[in-house]
Amino acid sequence: MSQSMRWSEKWFRRGLWLVAFVFAWFLVGLGGTIVGDLPQVEQSQSLDDFLDTQRAPALKQSIEAAQRAGRDAQDALDQARLRLQTAQANNRAARETFSNWLATRRATERPEQDEELIRRTRDLDAYRLAEREALAGVEAQEQAALDARQTEQRAQDQLRDLQDAARDSYLSAQRAQELRVFLYRLALTLPLLVAAGWLFAKKRHGTYWPFVWGFIFFAVFAFFVKLVPYLPSYGGYVRYLVGIVLTVVGGRYAIRALQRYLEKQKQVEALPDSQRRHDLDYDLALKRLGKGVCPGCERAVDMKDPQNDFCPHCGMGLNNRCGGCHVRKNAFARYCHGCGAPALPVKN
Repeated sequence: MSQSMRWSEKWFRRGLWLVAFVFAWFLVGLGGTIVGDLPQVEQSQSLDDFLDTQRAPALKQSIEAAQRAGRDAQDALDQARLRLQTAQANNRAARETFSNWLATRRATERPEQDEELIRRTRDLDAYRLAEREALAGVEAQEQAALDARQTEQRAQDQLRDLQDAARDSYLSAQRAQELRVFLYRLALTLPLLVAAGWLFAKKRHGTYWPFVWGFIFFAVFAFFVKLVPYLPSYGGYVRYLVGIVLTVVGGRYAIRALQRYLEKQKQVEALPDSQRRHDLDYDLALKRLGKGVCPGCERAVDMKDPQNDFCPHCGMGLNNRCGGCHVRKNAFARYCHGCGAPALPVKN
């Protein structure tokens, strides 16, 4: 066809194809936004929505309380350990001082220092008592921290049991929600695909064909690219079933279209040559000849053979002689390429 088209017409058609693609691009952007926002029509659900409404909040509060108690106990434990370290340091220092003083007293053997010995011994006992009280404080805070951890762990175990019991219901509801959202998308994209099929069959050669093809590109992209990623898996059943249905429908349509085409071709080939030429589009005939096939039956013909003036399959004339200069020319040419004379009607 491109060989028979004017130079300006070629560029106009290319510009119109650009219009079709730009139109499709804007439609795809709009459709993608709409398809992406469709999940918002469903309320988002989580596993917590399916837990026991009485036990779950109480367990969560118990966990939070145990965590707070654990943090408080840990803070108190740190303080208690610091006090214990202080008491132990004071006790060690007092013992060292007492040992040094006691060694000095034994060396001097002075009886008047007995009262000092008693006082120092009493002070040392006080340091030991303070260390023991600090150690008891540490042990109490360690016990409190342990109790908080065990309480939190028990509540966590009970909450986990509730979550395990609710998980099946949550997953079932999630699958149902995914299926509903998929059906919303299907309800949006399937009519677009059907409309695109009708436009392809009826309007693809019309005056506004760039917009028709732009809409067709958009509908095909929306269905096979925007919709397919949202197909629920369910082990792959839905995806494969959709593929099987589309394949069967498309294959059945292709088979019936081929049968109709072959039947129509048989009827056309039975018509007189002049009528067949009259019904055949000029650009289409040149396009088929350029591909080396007969314009009438679309079977292969060696167009380079100078002896092939007629199709050996259907008998349609492919080349003839100019009525003015008698040069051999294309039988479908409207003017002779040798002398420019108008082509005479072909007679049977």
